[in-house]
Amino acid sequence: MKSTTEREPTSLTSASFEDLVREMIVRLGEDPEREGLQRTPARVQKALQFLTKGYRDDPEALLRKALFTVNYDAMVIVKDIEMFSLCEHHMLPFFGKVHVAYIPNGKVIGLSKVPRLVELFSRRLQIQERLTTQIAETIQRVIEPQGVGVVIEARHLCMMMRGVEKQHSAAVTSSMLGSFRSEEETRQEFLSLIRQRPNGV
Repeated sequence: MKSTTEREPTSLTSASFEDLVREMIVRLGEDPEREGLQRTPARVQKALQFLTKGYRDDPEALLRKALFTVNYDAMVIVKDIEMFSLCEHHMLPFFGKVHVAYIPNGKVIGLSKVPRLVELFSRRLQIQERLTTQIAETIQRVIEPQGVGVVIEARHLCMMMRGVEKQHSAAVTSSMLGSFRSEEETRQEFLSLIRQRPNGV
């Protein structure tokens, strides 16, 4: 059974995607036949299909493809993962950095799969809070580590371009599971390490 974020549309009109974009252009007071706008409906369709391609992928299958048995029980961190997503309230971008850590319990995942997991969930209509928990909970389910920590720092164009129009505000969300939630020392080690920057950065 699909989750609420993966559910098929309940109804579709007979109009094509391009027709809907063309109508939107008209409703905004523009001429869709103007030279600069003639190919815009096709471009918008292609762009939105790319920006929401995460609905077509299985996050757990992605991680299971690179699951390895390893005798290692220290913290694994992948930080400063670039993230771009669309907020589900205004379909405007939000973007920032994702920091992911876990403590293995006999299994690790290939390091490249962590950014791929972030990409998969961010390429959906999202809110930052849900994105944070989806990343953490998927890692927890698939590899059953001692704990998982995820922190996202992002800027939202729905706040910067409209509404309160605050240009320098950032939203920070976190999800701490297992030992990251129950052990203060583990949590603080993670938060300290993601604040560190390499020399010259």
